[in-house]
Amino acid sequence: MKYIHQLEQKKYRKREGLFVAEGTKVVGDLLKYHQPKALFATDEWKAPDGTSYTIVTEEELRRISFLQHPQQVLGLFPIPPQTTATNFGGALVLALDGVQDPGNLGTIIRIADWFGIETIICSEDTADAWNPKVIQATMGSIARVNIIYTNLLDLLDTLPTDFPIYGTLLDGENIYTQPLSEEGLIIMGNEGNGISEAVRTKINRKLLIPDFHQGETADSLNVAIATAITCSEFRRRRAQ
Repeated sequence: MKYIHQLEQKKYRKREGLFVAEGTKVVGDLLKYHQPKALFATDEWKAPDGTSYTIVTEEELRRISFLQHPQQVLGLFPIPPQTTATNFGGALVLALDGVQDPGNLGTIIRIADWFGIETIICSEDTADAWNPKVIQATMGSIARVNIIYTNLLDLLDTLPTDFPIYGTLLDGENIYTQPLSEEGLIIMGNEGNGISEAVRTKINRKLLIPDFHQGETADSLNVAIATAITCSEFRRRRAQ
């Protein structure tokens, strides 16, 4: 129990190379792609054929769970090895510049999965994707999206000068009227400050999600909602 609870902290996840996943949906999706180190489940859980796990009582599951209402199964999974962000040719990739909220990050991973975006580049100050709150918010999409942490500025400097680098900015052009490519990097910024000044200088295609309210309106969109709108418009163009 103590070992599992330690994995709520990033330093222990990094040391052990493990993260915690909970619930039938999240664990079920992860089992299709990753071999767990350990699984703990109540006798209600319908385990996939051949799956080895430890049976626990509902009370025992509650004591090891990070959820207010545990959902039959908890698993310890290896954190996938870090890959290098290099070749993005022909693909649409998301880049997150300082996204801090675990719920937002988890939702963005889920959005990427929905729109067929296989890679998310995270700046070093973006929230940890293996945080239990992030894992839960992905609803299993963490199993299908490649997460890469790197120095975002250094990465942008390695891209060809004509490579499409998109960012949603207040001085951008209406996303619904601008040409959008099938490949490129879409940068989404911090919840409070948006895209950092240094990263903004690397953006060569500024986009704006316009508001349609006549008069006073909200100051901005939640970063996960803005990501969903942006990805949807890119994919809508491709489908035409």
